[in-house]
Amino acid sequence: MEIIQSPQNKQVKEWKKLSSKKGRLNQKQYILDGWHLVKEAIQANESIKRFLIVPDSRYIDEFNEFNSTKAEVTYISSEVAHAISETPSPQGIFAIIMIDDSRNVLPSDLTGAWLLLDSVQDPGNIGTMIRTADAAGFRGVVFGDGTGDLYQPKVVRSMQGSQFHLELLQSDLTTFIVELEKNDIPTFGTELNKDAKSYNEIGKYSDFGLIMGNEGNGVQAKHLKLTKHNLYIPIIGQAESLNVAVAAGILMYTLKK
Repeated sequence: MEIIQSPQNKQVKEWKKLSSKKGRLNQKQYILDGWHLVKEAIQANESIKRFLIVPDSRYIDEFNEFNSTKAEVTYISSEVAHAISETPSPQGIFAIIMIDDSRNVLPSDLTGAWLLLDSVQDPGNIGTMIRTADAAGFRGVVFGDGTGDLYQPKVVRSMQGSQFHLELLQSDLTTFIVELEKNDIPTFGTELNKDAKSYNEIGKYSDFGLIMGNEGNGVQAKHLKLTKHNLYIPIIGQAESLNVAVAAGILMYTLKK
């Protein structure tokens, strides 16, 4: 069995570049780190180019039993695993995935519930909202301009596999909202002002868009002008505001029919 031993190996250096957006764009691929995500990708029939595995990984037997793909397997040392992982204790199993360019193309059919992310930047918030959208039965999530990179390792880990259960798109939000409107699908924004409506006053919908904004600045004014209604969640206690992911969870479950 041939094993890549050195973190200084030329190919290892290329894999390490996938931690940067520039590296991912140049190679048109990204990396999954850990058996849970790798397993989810296999189940979802993702375009897996290669598996990277430490031969004595505790997941090797399960991988061999579960893997139904024809992707190549490259064996690596623990030192290489630590070099390409951004976690302190890598599980010794990775997958290199081809980036899906179709995420930049709007579907012709926009029915269903969509979560629109307007410059949301914290990876933990992004991941929590995507997992909640998955749990709430949403069709997809749209990464607007200024939102964290869909393939950034912290974002990928925080989504915990829900990215393979939803349609994740990258789009200008103005364009997406206008397309929803053309299809008679309402969009709801979120803001705190006297003209906004309480979130529990507008009923439930099967087809709609929900915009969640930047952690510090909220939804951009240009997007708020395009919505059917802008919503707020009443603060009953003394907290100044809700975390954006918590607010998104409340709204998703409230609005979704």
